[in-house]
Amino acid sequence: MPPWTATWSEGLIALERWVLPGACLLCQDPVGSPLADPLVCAVCRLRWRRLPEPRCVRCGQPIDLDADCRICRDWPDGFRGVQSAVWLEASARRAVHLLKYEGWRRIAVSLAEAMLPLEPLADRPTLVPIPLSATRLRARGYNQSAELAAALLGRRGGRVSSCLVRTRHTRTQTTLTPEERAANLAGAFATTGAVPSRVVLGDDVFTTGATLVEAAHALLEGGAVEVSAVTFGRAELPLAAVSRMV
Repeated sequence: MPPWTATWSEGLIALERWVLPGACLLCQDPVGSPLADPLVCAVCRLRWRRLPEPRCVRCGQPIDLDADCRICRDWPDGFRGVQSAVWLEASARRAVHLLKYEGWRRIAVSLAEAMLPLEPLADRPTLVPIPLSATRLRARGYNQSAELAAALLGRRGGRVSSCLVRTRHTRTQTTLTPEERAANLAGAFATTGAVPSRVVLGDDVFTTGATLVEAAHALLEGGAVEVSAVTFGRAELPLAAVSRMV
């Protein structure tokens, strides 16, 4: 991007912050200074609850110290693991919904800020956003995971790679069981061009891990040596759902 383009874009954002009321999208309260991020206030960010310890060192799921984690025991060897920033509770869920379905692309900046402490992002990684199918991309107009990756890149450094592609349209995962999610995504990803040896997948939400596992399979088969992943939110799974992940 030419420097003048970035300057023009930043100027438009600054003008927007002065002209439009600085109200938080989540609680509608004023955000304070017009130069502050007008989308999510500091109070709402504090409501985003971090995942508790202890957690599985691989999939990041909170577990009892003496319990075996069933979520990640069948993951491929090269898939190092996943870390999530916050629980997907009401405020965080609303933020994801605004990004994903209501066109608020710039809220990705607030979500990315919450993700910055995640360990896979520490060393200027190569980020690979989970791609959308062509059908869903046309309907939505953008990929929310790519928006998150771009926001992370602006704050953490590194680079974004488009080496992962979606090979077919899949059903929405929202109402599917863990087994149905895995079947729905089987063979849904492939690689294109050169695949970096170490990559970090980026997505908005971790539910059962089916999407990230299938994407990791494709990257490892395409030449990656090590794959990690980060997400903004993590859904709290019912115990019955976790027990089926065998």
